[in-house]
Amino acid sequence: MNGRPLIIALDFPDGKEVGGFLKKLPDQKLYVKVGMELFYQEGPSIIDQLKSAGHDIFLDLKLHDIPQTVKQAMKGLAKLDVNLVNVHAAGGSAMMQAAIEGLEAGTRAGSKRPDCIAVTQLTSTSEAMLNHELLIGKGLNETVLHYAKLAYESGLDGIVCSSLEVPEIYQHLDRSFHTITPGIRLAEDSLNDQVRVATPEKARELGSTAIVVGRSITKAKDPLTAYLQMKNAWEGLPV
Repeated sequence: MNGRPLIIALDFPDGKEVGGFLKKLPDQKLYVKVGMELFYQEGPSIIDQLKSAGHDIFLDLKLHDIPQTVKQAMKGLAKLDVNLVNVHAAGGSAMMQAAIEGLEAGTRAGSKRPDCIAVTQLTSTSEAMLNHELLIGKGLNETVLHYAKLAYESGLDGIVCSSLEVPEIYQHLDRSFHTITPGIRLAEDSLNDQVRVATPEKARELGSTAIVVGRSITKAKDPLTAYLQMKNAWEGLPV
């Protein structure tokens, strides 16, 4: 991953709405996230459109299956030539290793394979949910750190986590290991369905490698102004 990007979550139902949104951010080379909602409706064509416009892409499908299935899926996704893909760390070490094998097998000769990161716990997960619904007896921070170490040892390039968990992760793992942090809001924004959130300034202070921002930009009355405000805050520039 080059630099410390701000990644915009394109959480739209179809390509038409994506196109309408992107027109509001003219002349901007963006790093965008395509998740399940959009990819399952539009398929690989949305990736081609975004690449043709010059944008970097995080394909956020959170693969979680038996190792062979994930390997073959990643082999296919590598051919889309996106920048970043992910899996669930809960799938285990063998699955994560298989994901890397699939990406390497599917990447064209002479090209760099997509970076692969692992979701530790979703930012909508609370400690109560972890303990009482998922029946994980460890604390949230301990669980996230364990999953981060597992992803690191499995050869992945980084993790998805809350920015609040980043400092402890870097007490144990090298800073070359990426921490991509969703749940980013401006101080005045609604939390919506997120629990473990932070402002872009706080994420920068805590050491996040990249931030993922959705509704604070995509639902703003003036998306360009919101994007530039977020970007400046993330980069430590005057807002």
